[in-house]
Amino acid sequence: MAENKTRRMCFNLNGLMGGLIATFLLLGVLAFLTVWAIDVQQKNATNFYQLDDETNIQMNSVDNAAHRKLK
Repeated sequence: MAENKTRRMCFNLNGLMGGLIATFLLLGVLAFLTVWAIDVQQKNATNFYQLDDETNIQMNSVDNAAHRKLK
């Protein structure tokens, strides 16, 4: 029988080591996006809208956006 000459190491990039690299890369992306989302939320948590003339806001009107102002 012919001998199998292919290298079958468990630490090739397409083996165990590749899986670990992909896992750590995905966890790094997840950590970055989580920190970025928390930062965006903290910056916008104090950015409130102020309504001008609340009594004239109608139910279905395209002019309702004119009543909303950023502080």
